Amino acid sequence: MVLVLGVSAGAAGARAMLTHSDQPHLPPIDRCKVQRRTGDRGMEDPVFEAIQQMRTSAAERDEFITGIAVTCRSATQAEAIRTAAGRNPLTVIDEPVAQLRYLRFTRKLPSEGSVLLYDLGASGLTLTQIDCRNDAVLATKRSTVLGGDGHDALLRWLLTRAGVTVDLATTRRQKEALASERVLAVCDPITGQRTVVTRSDFAELVEAGIHHSASFVRHMIDETGIQPTGMALLGGCTRNKSIRDELKQQLGYPLIYDPEPEFVSTRGAVLLAAERPSARSIRSMHLTPAATSHEAPATSPVSRRKLVAAVAVTATLGGTIVGALAMNRDGGDHTDGKPPTVEVVGPPKHG
Repeated sequence: MVLVLGVSAGAAGARAMLTHSDQPHLPPIDRCKVQRRTGDRGMEDPVFEAIQQMRTSAAERDEFITGIAVTCRSATQAEAIRTAAGRNPLTVIDEPVAQLRYLRFTRKLPSEGSVLLYDLGASGLTLTQIDCRNDAVLATKRSTVLGGDGHDALLRWLLTRAGVTVDLATTRRQKEALASERVLAVCDPITGQRTVVTRSDFAELVEAGIHHSASFVRHMIDETGIQPTGMALLGGCTRNKSIRDELKQQLGYPLIYDPEPEFVSTRGAVLLAAERPSARSIRSMHLTPAATSHEAPATSPVSRRKLVAAVAVTATLGGTIVGALAMNRDGGDHTDGKPPTVEVVGPPKHG
């Protein structure tokens, strides 16, 4: 049998998923996650490490990979992937294209209006508003004020205040566990000190960041002048129910949610690898709101009060996270290194 491989690239590393070409929607044969390390040249290093792991997995099954597709967030990332690939055949896909492909395949997308892709990952938040009738990108924004790395730092700060010190990898696992558990008991591996952290504790930690992101969403919608008919929650951070509930309360849009939101891009890449194994590049179409066929409803401009509030939240969060990261350094933990550099880019422009 033949296999297809989908890979999603991000600031924190890469995820890969291996499936049979005629069954890309079923549970994968194999999958892996490769973290980006301090010594990596760029995001292409974990991508090709993930590809190699899945090639090894396929070879152990005596099967052949017929198509490989990799999602990228920017033209810079895409060029780095293509350069590193050399003559090795693979398809590079704009991330929103892959996300839309999978959401449409699972029949989660509305057929009319627009949808907002709210992608909250390790390094920050990416918003993309899509016209559902032609899959065109209406607008995109990127914020690095708070993401999964910031959530990890805030949770570690909370634990340290309770006398429990753990490394960032352990903190990340505890944060992920709070997506399904309401209460966690955490123990300091050296002193034996114990504390309890609840999902409500975590919700209070990230509340200011979620409020900021809601203002970010409103600002983008005011710019496009088009109210979305739904909001798709993507990225591993949206696994946490308290974050989803807060977004629902703040914004009121119908939520589109996959049980594995961090793998939506990867599964979309799998589908496109199965459909177009010989393609070199699959790009998103970018339109201005005026170019869409439906009439935009009238909206009021963003109020000065909202903008001032957003700036205040940004400054507060920045100070909190800088302090938490400084605490990590002072504590002698150098396993996480410097947070990955994140490019803030718009979608690729098309002539």
